[in-house]
Amino acid sequence: MPWIKVFTLEEATGFLKEQYDAAIKRAGRIWNIVGIMSQNPRTMKASMDMYGVIMFGQSPLSRGQREMLATVTSSINHCLY
Repeated sequence: MPWIKVFTLEEATGFLKEQYDAAIKRAGRIWNIVGIMSQNPRTMKASMDMYGVIMFGQSPLSRGQREMLATVTSSINHCLY
């Protein structure tokens, strides 16, 4: 099984700490999908920015439809997070 070092909030400094703080402000915690990107906080920020546009940006799909698509896709992919 693959293993990736995930930096904890206590280990985070600099830009990673800023991204973790933003994640906590946004979601109340650091979800696994965010933590797994801790090795590259710039990628984490880009991913979260893209997520924000997809889920909250202008779209012909409602927020509920977008959530449903994300849930079904995760289920089909056997996503554990």
